[in-house]
Amino acid sequence: MSSEQNPTPEAAEEAGVRPGRLTAAAALAALEGLALVAGGAWMLVGGLTGHPDDRTSAVTGGVTLIVLALLPLLAARGLLARRGWSRGPAIVTQIMALPVAYNMLTADSVAIPAGIALAVVAVTALVLLVNPATTQALGIRGPGSARK
Repeated sequence: MSSEQNPTPEAAEEAGVRPGRLTAAAALAALEGLALVAGGAWMLVGGLTGHPDDRTSAVTGGVTLIVLALLPLLAARGLLARRGWSRGPAIVTQIMALPVAYNMLTADSVAIPAGIALAVVAVTALVLLVNPATTQALGIRGPGSARK
């Protein structure tokens, strides 16, 4: 196999080629970040304008969700720019989403479809992030493959 068929991350960067798996993983991370922003804004606005049982908790929860949205949004931006550091926060985001999805699935409410969607997105993003093509595109080397 020649190096033209299997380009190095540097050659791929020069050519402007980004694997579809990497773009899809970035899109899923961005989707999760935007969902957190939307949920946080909904809680914040509801806490400030509505009549919640505990206004302080509603406002604090909304601000917390908006701040938490920074992690997947920054990871998505890094993935699109092919920065190796971005895979870690993206993976952490997916791992944090799995227990949330489980809690939504065990609820006896309208949260079950949202839990299914979140679980599918988190597992899909994890598979895309650990894919060898994604790892290679980000320039991440495994153990024992240090540069000489």
